[in-house]
Amino acid sequence: MRVLVTGGAGFIGSNYVRMALSGTLPGIDHLTVLDALTYSGNRANLKDHADAEGLNFIQGDIRDSDLLDRVLPGHDAIINFAAESHVDRSIDSRSEFVSTNIVGTQVLLDSSMKAKVPVFVQISTDEVYGSLSQGSAHEESPLQPNSPYAASKAAADLLVRSYVQTFGLDARITRSSNNYGPYQYPEKLIPRFITNLIKGIPVPVYGDGSNIRDWLHVDDNCRGIHKVLLQGQAGEIYNIGGGNEISNLALTHRLLEVLGKGKESITYVADRLGHDLRYSLDATKIQRELGSLPEVDFPLGLEETVYWYARNDSWWTPLL
Repeated sequence: MRVLVTGGAGFIGSNYVRMALSGTLPGIDHLTVLDALTYSGNRANLKDHADAEGLNFIQGDIRDSDLLDRVLPGHDAIINFAAESHVDRSIDSRSEFVSTNIVGTQVLLDSSMKAKVPVFVQISTDEVYGSLSQGSAHEESPLQPNSPYAASKAAADLLVRSYVQTFGLDARITRSSNNYGPYQYPEKLIPRFITNLIKGIPVPVYGDGSNIRDWLHVDDNCRGIHKVLLQGQAGEIYNIGGGNEISNLALTHRLLEVLGKGKESITYVADRLGHDLRYSLDATKIQRELGSLPEVDFPLGLEETVYWYARNDSWWTPLL
């Protein structure tokens, strides 16, 4: 199978590429990575595989239809990881999120049909369901995004659905909970807090820290995405959850404990605009239909993530 991975130098995309090249995700003979190398795309994420057989790297933008028309023919599938994904940035730079996440997806969908690529996998987020006071979102739950980022991803999902219904495109959508693990750009909560604490800088907790997220190790997300690629059905949506709901404050205390820091390392800051209180996914469908279950124990995965950042300051220091 020849697979085009957009955003393959970013956090989740590069992890998928590394797992596929190592044979952990079987069935792929050739990978083409297309990445615009914006601030969060990093060739260093793939440096150990730069000369790997079966890997072709192209620097380019999913909004460049001429480039896509040259690159896409001959591929058996597209996995679209490419996205602007940081909520805080979406509040300040809304147009870039609309352009990349919505227009970029539309251009990629059109080019995939033109090139007759058989399968299209869209990578989305639990944030499209909005904040839940109770219960968990399933695949048929209404989309109620509350940030420009979440709204742009929800719009992209609806575009993908429309191409399935209107043109018969074989497209599948995955929506995962918050990912964590190595190589995550240090603007996101876990790597930011880890790197701050390593440097002896207090960590900024929004509001009172009561916001709840479900955490999923990036390896488990990639395993779920691969299941959807190989076994998923056209037009279907698959939630990928970790089953690890925890408040931001409780998560912060876990990181403090692993790094041997005290609560004096916490600084409470004004809450984010439109900050969702709680995300929660019902991942029964992918578990029942595709047999995809999270494998990484959260406390152990969190410790291993801390140790990775502690050992790899040469990777994250230039990014700060």
